[in-house]
Amino acid sequence: MTVARAVGLVVLMLGTATAAAGQDRWLAPKCEIKPSHFMVNSGLLYLRSATNTVHEAQRTKDLRDAQRVLTEAITANGQDKNPAAWYYLGRYYAMAEQFEGADSAFTKAQTLMPACKEDITNWRKNLWTPVFNQGVQAFNAGKADSAMLYFRRAGAIYPEPTGLSALASLFANAGQTDSALRYYGRAAEAAAADTHFTKERREALYNRGAVLYQTKRWQEAGDAFRAYLAVYPADGQALAALASTFAMRNLNDSAIAIYQSVLQRADSADPATLFSAGAAMFNSVPPPPDTTASVAECRTKSPKTVAARQQCSQAARAAMRQHDSLSAGTYKMAARAFEAGLAKSPYSRDGLYNLSSTYYLLQDSAKMLPITQRLMTIDPMNRNGIRLAAAAFQMKGKTDSTVHYIARAESSLVADVTVQNFRSDDQSASLEAVVTNFHDKPSAAFKITFEFLKPDGAVVGTQSQDVPSLPPGQMQQVKVQALGRGITAWRYRQE
Repeated sequence: MTVARAVGLVVLMLGTATAAAGQDRWLAPKCEIKPSHFMVNSGLLYLRSATNTVHEAQRTKDLRDAQRVLTEAITANGQDKNPAAWYYLGRYYAMAEQFEGADSAFTKAQTLMPACKEDITNWRKNLWTPVFNQGVQAFNAGKADSAMLYFRRAGAIYPEPTGLSALASLFANAGQTDSALRYYGRAAEAAAADTHFTKERREALYNRGAVLYQTKRWQEAGDAFRAYLAVYPADGQALAALASTFAMRNLNDSAIAIYQSVLQRADSADPATLFSAGAAMFNSVPPPPDTTASVAECRTKSPKTVAARQQCSQAARAAMRQHDSLSAGTYKMAARAFEAGLAKSPYSRDGLYNLSSTYYLLQDSAKMLPITQRLMTIDPMNRNGIRLAAAAFQMKGKTDSTVHYIARAESSLVADVTVQNFRSDDQSASLEAVVTNFHDKPSAAFKITFEFLKPDGAVVGTQSQDVPSLPPGQMQQVKVQALGRGITAWRYRQE
């Protein structure tokens, strides 16, 4: 399981009021907040002067004086319960770009005078936007450390879900699990307060469970997915993930019950959900027991008799039979999920590959062979897929075809092609692949043509890419894209 519900980031435009030269640029509060004390009023006047002056030295002096009188009013003149004192101190910190101070002061002002919430929120947003944008630019440039710094500063100013989720994702990718969980939690909480962020809330809640799953904290992951499902009960991917947490804790009856409920909803589920559910079922199968170790331990503790040795061997065989029986049941459910997904998205390469792998483990040659043949028409230069085709022919007893595909995977294939990333939206799609020369001599140059497909196989766009001769062990990255509606899949061929 991966943190697959990714955060999309764009730079935000900051709208600010402008004033002609000589005009008052001071923005009065949009709520009824009165200074009510001469020192607080002095702080207001210093801030107003700092806003309007064109001289940097005067601005610096005015800001210093504003901080001095406002701090003194709060600490030495009994204005610690005056919302205006904290409000104007927050505006001082905003002008001085001291973000943590602005957050603290504005929080106290809003607590004392809730009617100013909208005005204070606007100040937070104005202060937050340029810092967030710096984080976006660093994020998109792959500068994770800088992005973390900016998003942390932005989050201290204004709890906006997108930035908090991006920060959580950065922590997750860096292996800082506890920080990732904390910020996904903050993102979900912030998104819950604003209906514009429904999608962000859903992603944050789900990704919190996914991070816990990746770190094998099964009980906590199960709790997180249950919390998610309490809000989004129809999400088959989350249901399958919850079931997997039960399977990993050897609570097989609970896991199987949930897997069956996912399959019962297959008619209304989208292909991506079914493929994800199938993968969760497949991956939940535990490794086979170490019968060699268990037999050795049993014989060490048992009497040194033939009967005792036989009992140890029988117990090991029974444990293996039980594992195989449970595994077969789970693999059959995974196959049903993949089959249901392929019925709706028949050109899904990953769906075909995963279903072929599942049939192989079930030793179902009758079903495996036609699926691997379909896989070869979509992804004909991937060595792992070719090996699956060889295995399918071998199980059917077709020696010539088996030899052909083994030779192709190990020697005659010009290069290995691995599609690493495929993205599509309403208007376009993009694909990234890596071509690897796995031979011990330079590969021949060739051309590869990608087709972008609708669910029914109709071609929306085509793009060809020349692949040069590659030295032994070297790789070439290929990136292609297409414009058009309804793209859900791809295939390619060697020219």
